Amino acid sequence: MEIVSDMNVLYEAFRASMKSSSWKEEPQRFEANFLSELNALRIELEEKSYKTLPGNEFEQNERGKKRHIHGNRMRDRVVRHALCDKVLGPCLQPYIIYNNGASQEGKGVDFSRRLFERDLHNYWLEYRTNDGYIAFVDLSKFYDNIRHDVTKAMICPKIDPFSGWLFSNIVDSFQVDVSYMTDEEYSRCLDNKFDSIKYYANVPKEARTGEKYMAKSANIGDQTAQNIGVYLPTRIDNYVTIVRGFKRYGRYMDDMYLIHPDKEYLEETLKGMYEEATRLGFFINQKKTRVCKLSDTYTYLQFKYYLTDTGKVVKRINPKSVTRQRRKLKKYHNLWSKNVVSYDTVKQEYKSWMGRYAKYMSKAQIRHMKELYQYLFKEDVRWKENTP
Repeated sequence: MEIVSDMNVLYEAFRASMKSSSWKEEPQRFEANFLSELNALRIELEEKSYKTLPGNEFEQNERGKKRHIHGNRMRDRVVRHALCDKVLGPCLQPYIIYNNGASQEGKGVDFSRRLFERDLHNYWLEYRTNDGYIAFVDLSKFYDNIRHDVTKAMICPKIDPFSGWLFSNIVDSFQVDVSYMTDEEYSRCLDNKFDSIKYYANVPKEARTGEKYMAKSANIGDQTAQNIGVYLPTRIDNYVTIVRGFKRYGRYMDDMYLIHPDKEYLEETLKGMYEEATRLGFFINQKKTRVCKLSDTYTYLQFKYYLTDTGKVVKRINPKSVTRQRRKLKKYHNLWSKNVVSYDTVKQEYKSWMGRYAKYMSKAQIRHMKELYQYLFKEDVRWKENTP
């Protein structure tokens, strides 16, 4: 019996899937009949008749960016947990560089920020100066432009045949209905940049007739897509760290940075990265890809940094993050006044956010945030014991 279709593995995946779900009613129904549901799922997998069922779709605004999210049904979440936790994760992990911090156990955004700060410190320790350069690279519409042929070619040979069949089945479920395209447009669609937000805003459901599908894109929110996103740009990672020999390089999903004292060498490396990205089917975001002096102020993972001539790494919260939190508080006030959320929920969210970010804010930013909270909720809340 293949590992993903093992009943014990499916049960573990079911328990993991119950921890979070975008469906409100279905998890309870699935849980009430989980043994029969899991057994039916096991049979589908063994007979290779398993297909992903249509889920729910919604748009989500994340840090000012609109994203189109596909929510999977509980049965499909179970399958993905089993495949990713037992097969994809263990098989792909050895190929992922240490400085890739996204969607991996024991890592995350804080881990990537610490490595970034460490690389800045270590640069000064090696050269005793902040006279150097840092480049930032961003892949435009990253998940939208994941090519299925490239994905299968890179991942399927690294997993067993049954898991390869299941993985291919899931990847195929990401394909986009492009029936509205002309034959000429369809012949070029894989080579053109795809934007899912524009697609769902401008292509009505009646135009998606199932006549033509584009084998491209991966659903944000799908666990399999997260594994793909972590692994697929490893060719870029290897080019930078092995071919070009960079000691100070890091990646968080599609956000990358490189540090080097020679600006020319850095720019030559960027050209090679562009070529590698093109081979993978990705597009470089020219607006976000730039080269800065280490002594300048630059943003990485929502924080602003610069390296002083004494080796100190100065870290400040991005003002845009403060603005978003202020807007969030106003929205919370509106929901609280309508009895949609409790005051305790609002209070804990505020204390949690301030407890995490206040040390990176200026005195004026802290004061203004406190004043806004007092104005909205008529209470002066302390987020830690020694808060003034």
